[in-house]
Amino acid sequence: QDLLVESGGGLVQAGGSLRLPCAASKHILGSYVRGWFRQAPGKEREFVAAITWSDGSTYYSDYVRGRFTISRDIAKNTVYLQMNVLKPEDTAVYFCAAATSGARMAADYRYWGQGTQVTVSS
Repeated sequence: QDLLVESGGGLVQAGGSLRLPCAASKHILGSYVRGWFRQAPGKEREFVAAITWSDGSTYYSDYVRGRFTISRDIAKNTVYLQMNVLKPEDTAVYFCAAATSGARMAADYRYWGQGTQVTVSS
């Protein structure tokens, strides 16, 4: 059973935008924070953004702050990552995740989606 399912990835030109939804099953309802991470070929998985489910507090990496926006739809149990002004260095597989504590560390997250590929051409 897929507890977290990402979608919305694809190929976009530099400067373009994409929106990544991540739908969660009812088993994730109790998670404190939902996050997005990304992993480029040959690189470690890195933190992108996170949102506290209860009050909507948001956290961003320095690489994406001002360009990406994380949001949530409580009724749909879905988190979104709006990505604007995309750059070729944003190319990666993007994963959503859910945790009961923490925000920026991958080790804090218990549940992970399968990932969606984002490719930004120059």
